Amino acid sequence: MTDEAFAKAILALTETMYRVCYAQLRQQADREDAVQEALKKAWEKRRTLRDESAIKPWMLRILMNECRNIQRKNRWETVNNQEERIAYPQDADRTMHDLILSLPDKLRLPVVLVFMEGMTGAQAAKALAIPQGTVHSRIHKARQILKTKWEEANRE
Repeated sequence: MTDEAFAKAILALTETMYRVCYAQLRQQADREDAVQEALKKAWEKRRTLRDESAIKPWMLRILMNECRNIQRKNRWETVNNQEERIAYPQDADRTMHDLILSLPDKLRLPVVLVFMEGMTGAQAAKALAIPQGTVHSRIHKARQILKTKWEEANRE
């Protein structure tokens, strides 16, 4: 893959990268740092990408690792009591948005990748570095939790 083709492919993934970061990191600055660092690392390692068709899961894997690095770093820093105000995506159902964000990372990420980013189970499995069956079981469990919480939220 040429450098120009690589750059075009990565640019096409930029919005997806920010959405995946949004599912993992609460602070806007952290999301921007994660995307920036992932882009830097991907550029440095672009020659290691063997299958050009796997660029999306490869890039998202790098990004998710960066998000985890930031989460680890933030765990040890003093937390400011002021939380950043959540900016809801345009046309988002706020209740469902909050319910999805309330899921644990291991359940939230497969849901975001498959239902919001349109990846197949195999692509999500590759990006998450877990078996495809695990992706499907986590999505199933997440859907059960979301259904229960949705029903509770609509009863109130």
